[in-house]
Amino acid sequence: MTFFNSRNPLYRNPTGAIAAGTRVHFKITVPREMACSAAYLLMQDTDGRTVCGDMFWCGMNGDDYEWWECHFVPKQPGLCFYHFELRTSRGHFVLKKDIGGDARIGGSEDWQLTVYAKDFKTPDWLAGGILYQIFPDRFCFSGEKKADVPYGRTMHEDWFEQPEWRPNDEGKITNSDFFGGDLKGIEQKLDYLQSLGVTCLYLNPIFESHSNHRYDTANYEKIDPLLGTEADFRSLCAAAKARGIRILIDGVFSHTGSDSIYFNREGRYGDGGAYRSTDSPYYPWYSFRHWPDDYECWWNFTTLPNVREGNSAYNAYINGENGIIQHWLEAGASGWRLDVADELPDCFIDNLNRSVKDYDKNALVLGEVWEDASNKTAYGVRRRYLLGGQLDSVMNYPFRDAILGFLNGEHSSLMMDRIETIVENYPPQVLRILMNHIGTHDTERALTVLGGEPSGMRGREWQSAQRMTADQREIAGERLRLAALLQYMLPGVPCVYYGDEAGMEGYRDPFNRACYPWGREDEDLIAWYRYLGLLRREHNDILREGKLRNIYSHGEILSFERYIETPDYEKALFIAVNRSAENAVIPGVDYTRAQFIFGAPYTGDPAGLKLPPHGFSILRIERLRDRYIPEMD
Repeated sequence: MTFFNSRNPLYRNPTGAIAAGTRVHFKITVPREMACSAAYLLMQDTDGRTVCGDMFWCGMNGDDYEWWECHFVPKQPGLCFYHFELRTSRGHFVLKKDIGGDARIGGSEDWQLTVYAKDFKTPDWLAGGILYQIFPDRFCFSGEKKADVPYGRTMHEDWFEQPEWRPNDEGKITNSDFFGGDLKGIEQKLDYLQSLGVTCLYLNPIFESHSNHRYDTANYEKIDPLLGTEADFRSLCAAAKARGIRILIDGVFSHTGSDSIYFNREGRYGDGGAYRSTDSPYYPWYSFRHWPDDYECWWNFTTLPNVREGNSAYNAYINGENGIIQHWLEAGASGWRLDVADELPDCFIDNLNRSVKDYDKNALVLGEVWEDASNKTAYGVRRRYLLGGQLDSVMNYPFRDAILGFLNGEHSSLMMDRIETIVENYPPQVLRILMNHIGTHDTERALTVLGGEPSGMRGREWQSAQRMTADQREIAGERLRLAALLQYMLPGVPCVYYGDEAGMEGYRDPFNRACYPWGREDEDLIAWYRYLGLLRREHNDILREGKLRNIYSHGEILSFERYIETPDYEKALFIAVNRSAENAVIPGVDYTRAQFIFGAPYTGDPAGLKLPPHGFSILRIERLRDRYIPEMD
């Protein structure tokens, strides 16, 4: 028996993140033989002060254990960290966190208690949905000939060519090769996206920029000419809305391009710009150590000069009334994804959130954060992304790491602990709209991670020549199906990186950014994704808001339930995955009266639920007082 488990309401109620002012009940159980004379809750509150709370003896737990309890009420948003101390006949003991939320004597890590603002709400429309990420140049070419291609860009004639990866004659990688994907092409494929169950498109940057990734913004006010016009964007948003699909756009606000109307190092935009004149209205946006050639830039890329987000003029331009943020919301976007959110100061994110919510309280603000965003520290400051007034949601890299790690052989209990840690630390209104991806434009393709030879430190030349063998693709395909199943069933919103559903492979940039293989798709894999979309719609009552319960995650198996509670009964989906090439069993479970949904059915075998090689099971249960009852109408 454990002393304490932060994820079990028997020991901590309520569990998970809480609103400020919520009364939390803590309970620990101690072996009677330790002769505990005093127990304490040591809590570092949201102000960073350590508060010592006396725990009170509250009765026996069976014949051999006893209970101690206390309450704590955090007054304001922030993070609290806590552990327990015992005074016993054997001496002084400290209880700290172990794997799975359990307590361990002599542990080294405190438990985290996330406290968010009482009025923190997130948009309802994304919950229960499906996201689809599009790299605009590579998704679909409408067929309309590109006129007046800006100088410095080259156009591929063959849609299926490999993206350019070699340095140019000057030894530079410019990312200036384009395939012609455009907004009208995306609009042409809305019926396909709707067939996948997609409810929101996340578009990588669409504003005028002179690289194919467009993270070097040249003009926030204009759609890039190779993608189309503002009218095309408005048309896409309207056509998508008619199909129940929203549009999320990428905002790159920590830097601009050097080749931009604001900086204009390359001289494309005449005599203006901060690089050309200290009298430029944009000069105060940037930090010059020695004008014009010595300036702060993003990760030392001189093509990406950093902006001073605290500059009042820059802030007004982006976040002011009728500024960039509000203009593109008015044009049809339903929210913003913030590039490198950890490099944007709190004051800027505060202002951006206000700008978004002032225009439309239901618009989304989603940030790029690679770690646990609840306790992220950047540039010496603990961030407050998820406490209210900043981000509604984040890109969920921890789930990606856990899903792919599990399927590639990492310890299943450790992978489940990663998942449960995020569930424990994030506010529930954030959890329900997490962007659960297993690949993006910044990562290797999921299929490659799951079946290809690891790239390690190998360079682009090696990566460019790699193709999986038939055997590797078969293994990778089996694993990808299981990865997508987990992605679609865990708390949050699955985000499909364009082409993953079609069987695209590829190592790091630019090989993960090839063109969608229209006419050469893996139709069986697409059918799998369509069915997963159907499952999300059919069981949206549970998957939209349902909590997570670990059932059995050991060896080759990862299994859990998603559930919702009412005063009278509990609805649940049971999901189990066997990653191995051998039969596996989940012992000690009884799903006799569960409704079979998909995969391996429960046969009532007393040995437990049997899963075939690379198999899975999805069952639906309704419980009344811990008994199974038939599905209710």
